[in-house]
Amino acid sequence: MAERRIVIGLNAVILAVTDEEPRVLTVPPPPAGDADALPFGPLDAERDRTLELAVRGWVREQTGLELGYVEQLYTFGDRNRDPREREGGPRVISIGYLSLVREGRTDAAGVRWRGWYGYLPWEDWRDGRPPLFERVLEPALEAWVAAAEGELRRQRRERVDIAFGLGGAPWDGERVLHRYELLYEAGLVAEALRDRGTGDPEVARRLGRPMAFDHRRILATAVGRMRGKIRYRPVVFELVPPTFTLFQLQRVVEALAGMRLHKQNFRRLVEKGGLVEGTGKLTADTGGRPAELFRFRREVLRERPTLGVGLPALPRG
Repeated sequence: MAERRIVIGLNAVILAVTDEEPRVLTVPPPPAGDADALPFGPLDAERDRTLELAVRGWVREQTGLELGYVEQLYTFGDRNRDPREREGGPRVISIGYLSLVREGRTDAAGVRWRGWYGYLPWEDWRDGRPPLFERVLEPALEAWVAAAEGELRRQRRERVDIAFGLGGAPWDGERVLHRYELLYEAGLVAEALRDRGTGDPEVARRLGRPMAFDHRRILATAVGRMRGKIRYRPVVFELVPPTFTLFQLQRVVEALAGMRLHKQNFRRLVEKGGLVEGTGKLTADTGGRPAELFRFRREVLRERPTLGVGLPALPRG
């Protein structure tokens, strides 16, 4: 039996927030594909000195962007994550990286910024519980639970309730990957339809834009990571301009978290935590009264190891 070849690749999830919309950079689909893809490049074991330098290099080559903040995300190595493996191709193991940037123009062919809630529409609660729940998600998930019997039905019921905040369970914004993987297992997203040939095309169409390979799973992993990190690391300041109003900062955090925040409590947390300092300048570009401009106070990085903006949510009505 011939030995299966293994290829090591690198994926980049490059995130920005523009006009209160969280966005991800996508590249043209792979050959014979028609879905958006995340930037991807192989690791050259002879030439690439480090994985991070390799990521920065081929992202620059593919998109024209210079990456700033970069961190390793996760390793994705499920069998057949690249469908060419089923036809005798190599097993592709990809090491994912997360990068935060301020959106810039790229002239590279086919490279574009897209709103990430177009891929994960059930994650945006800024205007309350998405109507998608009652119209599509809950009926489809209830049918999946009901299709099982005995202990399996109980397990499915519990998983659905915890993941999607049903049956009295609270909504946990960080369970982004759990929700996507459960929808894939239930055959409700386009990737499951593509990979397994079973499912409801109409439900899949209404549950967001598909991505190539397992790239929507990689995106879900990155979104969940971001939502966790903004609580205890000042990563959000990678996504705002050098000076900003506190309202602008709040809107960026809300875009990432997919939820509205309590204005006064948010400002109290940010200012009390020493994360920002006033510039003494005002901006009239607010649509209302002039507002003070602030900047990130970098000295806070030396003062304590754990800091973030927190997520003081509005009470749910």
